[in-house]
Amino acid sequence: MTSHSIAVMLHDLFAHMSMVERVSLATIGASAVILALLERVIPYTRGQRFLREGFFDDFAMYTIAQNYVLSIVIFSFIIVRLDAVGGFSRLQLLSRWPLWLQVGLFVVTHDFYIYWMHRWQHRNRYMWRLHEAHHSPTSVDWLSGSRSHCVEILINQTVEFAPIVLLGASPAVIPLKGAISAVWGMYIHANLNVHTGRLQWLINGPEMHRWHHAKGKGMRSNFSTKLAVWDWMFGTAFFPANQRAAGYGVRTWFPKHYVGQTLYAFRPLRWRASSSQAPQSAPSSALVSRQEVTATRRQARWPNRTRSLSQPPPELPPSPRADPAT
Repeated sequence: MTSHSIAVMLHDLFAHMSMVERVSLATIGASAVILALLERVIPYTRGQRFLREGFFDDFAMYTIAQNYVLSIVIFSFIIVRLDAVGGFSRLQLLSRWPLWLQVGLFVVTHDFYIYWMHRWQHRNRYMWRLHEAHHSPTSVDWLSGSRSHCVEILINQTVEFAPIVLLGASPAVIPLKGAISAVWGMYIHANLNVHTGRLQWLINGPEMHRWHHAKGKGMRSNFSTKLAVWDWMFGTAFFPANQRAAGYGVRTWFPKHYVGQTLYAFRPLRWRASSSQAPQSAPSSALVSRQEVTATRRQARWPNRTRSLSQPPPELPPSPRADPAT
């Protein structure tokens, strides 16, 4: 392929895009470059390679190929069929709202949905099958967050974008909302040693989300994506002071490449017939009464009014309930 043919292909790609779509795509690309560079300057985990294991699959297969195919399926088939049945978009229910308010509405409501969906995936062994790939990278960086099973993305992005179309929102909301989700997803997975202080009570960042990808107690907590307030509000935050997350990935064998990772979600379920097949027991620190756990989490949902918000939030005890993630 010559440089001229590449230039023509890129021109044809951008020719049909609106200005908002071009700016959104450029923002995603620029953010990826900036985060990748910052990982070299202020890394959370030192020595983590840029071209680490799974880089090609995460970039070429998940980020480009899978997203391209799923975007066609979601917008050209699913959403079109839903709108054809109900004709909801013709009502233009949100068309008179300011653009910033439309974007804000869908960012908050979808983030609230993702929190509960994400939490369910860690509690249900069938849903965990679809989420397992996302936890499989042993190196967590700006790109690793793109590794998600196609069925998981199909469900979540249909829920994300269908209401935008069906409620008659501005066409500009889709690229703007997509850019916010993409940039934020890269940021919370980035290998960055950042300390946001009091903002971590509201806005999610890598300092809390890396605990969610670490093996152990953190994986059963920190389900928020954009707004960390959901974790603090519903008692699932885990942010221990003076400790660092380490040891990422899943505890069992997992395929290394895209096709195998996609098909592996549909492997036969094995019923636990004996104690030898059961997962590892919870640590002794987790063997407390449900009443004690509930009381402690309730006390830690919101910071003490007399406590400085610049200090790290308190460590929360893990749930005594075992889940498929462990």
